[in-house]
Amino acid sequence: MLGVKTYERDYIDSCRTQMEDMLARYAAVVDAAGDARSRAALAELEPKLLNQLVVALDACFVHRIRAIEGKDGNPLNEVRMLAASILQHGAVLTLDKTIKYKPERSVLGIAAGEPIALDPARFAKVLDAFIAEIGARFT
Repeated sequence: MLGVKTYERDYIDSCRTQMEDMLARYAAVVDAAGDARSRAALAELEPKLLNQLVVALDACFVHRIRAIEGKDGNPLNEVRMLAASILQHGAVLTLDKTIKYKPERSVLGIAAGEPIALDPARFAKVLDAFIAEIGARFT
């Protein structure tokens, strides 16, 4: 597929809805977990599941043109680095040398070398920032 310069608003909204739906379904499972063993199993699953949602979010827009995305450490860059780090570096944030990433200016504040282990609130935060930036740069 060729690089993508624009995304239709309906597509962006659909991707967001899919991610929010997964978060809501996960929350329902957590709420339904009654015993300590089930809650412990969910606590172990949570960061792995939410990290994979970051990979899925990035995949929804994987063909975005990098010149439009920019290299200033914005939420698109952050999700790109998070997804690559989850897939290729054992969920330890590894910087992309082409991106001017500063943890103190990022959405999640994860520094290079730190583990990536999201919870629902942190995933929602990065989702909101990512979708806003996609909308600003690619519509």
